[in-house]
Amino acid sequence: MDPFLPFSAPDHAFTSAAPGYWEKEAVAPHDWNNWAWQMRHRVTSLAGLESRLVLTQAERAGVILSGQKLALAITPHFFNLIHPTDPDCPIRRQVVPRIEESWDNPEEMADPCGEDSHMPVPGLVHRYPDRVLFLVTDRCASYCRYCTRSRVVSGVGEQELHTEWEAAFRYLEQHREIRDVLLSGGDALLLSDKRLESLLQRLRSIPHIEFIRIGSRVPIFLPQRITPALCQMLAQFHPLWMSVHANHPRELTSEVKAALELLANHGIPLGNQSVLLRGVNHDPAVYKILVQKLLRCRVRPYYLYQCDLIKGSSHLRTSVAKGIDIIEHLRGHTSGYAVPQFVIDAPGGGGKVPINPDYLINRDDGHTLIRNYENKIFAYPDPATAPLPFEIAGCRRD
Repeated sequence: MDPFLPFSAPDHAFTSAAPGYWEKEAVAPHDWNNWAWQMRHRVTSLAGLESRLVLTQAERAGVILSGQKLALAITPHFFNLIHPTDPDCPIRRQVVPRIEESWDNPEEMADPCGEDSHMPVPGLVHRYPDRVLFLVTDRCASYCRYCTRSRVVSGVGEQELHTEWEAAFRYLEQHREIRDVLLSGGDALLLSDKRLESLLQRLRSIPHIEFIRIGSRVPIFLPQRITPALCQMLAQFHPLWMSVHANHPRELTSEVKAALELLANHGIPLGNQSVLLRGVNHDPAVYKILVQKLLRCRVRPYYLYQCDLIKGSSHLRTSVAKGIDIIEHLRGHTSGYAVPQFVIDAPGGGGKVPINPDYLINRDDGHTLIRNYENKIFAYPDPATAPLPFEIAGCRRD
C-alpha cells in the first residue's frame, strides 16, 4: 500500500488510514484494529515525531514548550494522515505543536467560554437554563492544539479537573429544569464500556433528564474504539445523541466512515461540530467537500465554530467574515442538510451566538425585502402587519 495515499487521493474519497507509516513496523491487523493498542502507541514525544516527520524549527520549539500547556498525543490512525514533509498539511496543523502556542496575546483567555464561572459543582457546567455540560474525564485520544479546555485537559495545563461525581448527581436530581446532559471533558468515549454504562444508568435514573448527548472526537481520532459491544451498550439509553468533531475531509477515512455508520445503525443520531481554522478548512471549497462527505457518513453538519480565544491559538484563528463567506458558498449550492450553523461562543461565557449572512435587506409596513443565494431580490408581502379577522372583531383565539 502506498503510505502517501491519504494525501495524494482526492479529499472526497474514503481512503484507508492503515497501515501507512506503521507498515514498516509490521503491525498485525488485530493489533492495529485494537483501540487499546492504538492508545499505547500514540506519538507523545519529540523523538516520536522526528522519527516520522521532517519538523520545522517552529514545530520543534512548539513540542519542547507544549509540556507546559497541553500534552502532545496523536493516535497512529490519525498520524497516518499527516504529510511527513509539509508543515502546512491541514491534519498536521491541528495536532503538531508550534511555537505560536507560546505567544501571549491580550485578547486570548485561559477559559474563553466562561465555564469555570458557571460551575456550581466541580466538573458540572450549568450555563444554559435547561442543560448542563458534565466533564467526565480530562483525557483525549489525541490533543487538538486549539483545545478550548487546554487549561484542564491532558494533565499538564494550569488547572486540574476534579469532578465531584456524587455532588454532580445530587445537583442534577435537585434541579428539575435540567432536561439535557452533555458528556464531555476530555473525551467520554475513553471511559471503559463498564464505567460509561454505569454513568449512563445513573443519569437515566433521574426522571426529568430527557436525553443525553456525548461530545467526542474519538470516532475521528480512534475509530477502533467504536465496537459493536460499545454501540449495543449505548443503544440501551436512547434517546442518546452524539456530536463528533471533524474539521477536514481527509479525516473521514474508510475506517471512520465504518465507525460512524455503526453508531448510526444503532439508532444514535450524529451531528458534527467543526472549528473554523486557518490553513485547515477556511477555504469554502474544502469545507463544502467536508460537509458533503459527512452526509455520506450519515452525519449532519451541526455547528461551525469561530475558533475560541484560547491562549496560543492566534495562528489558527481566521476572521468572522471568512465563516460567513463559507456559509454563503454552501447555502443554495448544496443540500440544506449540509449547511451548519456558524456560531461564535461569546467570550467570557455569553453562550453560542448564531452568525449568518445578511439575507434580510429591508422591512417596511407591508413587505419584507430579501435576497437569495444568487443575490436576486424578492419582496415578500408580510401578513404579520395586518390584523386577522378575529382580532378585528375583538375575539380571542385560543
